[in-house]
Amino acid sequence: MIDFLSQPWPWYVAGPLIGLTVPVLLLLGGKQFGISDNLRTMCAILPTKVSFFQIDWRANAWNLTISAGILIGAFLATLFLANPDPIALSSATQADLALLGVTEFNGYAPEQFFSWEGLLSLNGFILIVVGGFLVGFGARYAGGCTSGHAISGLADLQPASLIAVLGFFAGGLLVTHLLLPILL
Repeated sequence: MIDFLSQPWPWYVAGPLIGLTVPVLLLLGGKQFGISDNLRTMCAILPTKVSFFQIDWRANAWNLTISAGILIGAFLATLFLANPDPIALSSATQADLALLGVTEFNGYAPEQFFSWEGLLSLNGFILIVVGGFLVGFGARYAGGCTSGHAISGLADLQPASLIAVLGFFAGGLLVTHLLLPILL
């Protein structure tokens, strides 16, 4: 069982499982799945006079439960199911990344950038802190994160989610091809 769980699941299994979560939540509970709104919910638990945080956080407690489950699952997976093998990247991708100076492929993110040493460098600070802030700002400004719009919003046929997903995709292409070669 541990061997089965520790292997990557094929896309045709994992994708439908994730995709079916959205209609199940909608049909059974009238709930929209989303993670990025949990920060607002957590802030709403605290006493505040900021109108943005004055919502009924108890109505979104189920989503906090899902987030807690994700954290616990990630912890257990890291502790018991970690795969010690290097991440499977094609030789063409490794060659392209080597041209940008990325030569470590032992984890999900190169340690030369995503580490405490990397954080203390200018490029690492821009990648981790500025990039993280922009992702958070973009998710708040767009009314949801990439996954929320792409999985839940598109499943709901929301035009705003289609625009957001197209914007996220275009932004990703621009950063990958224009900004990342400069930062790396």
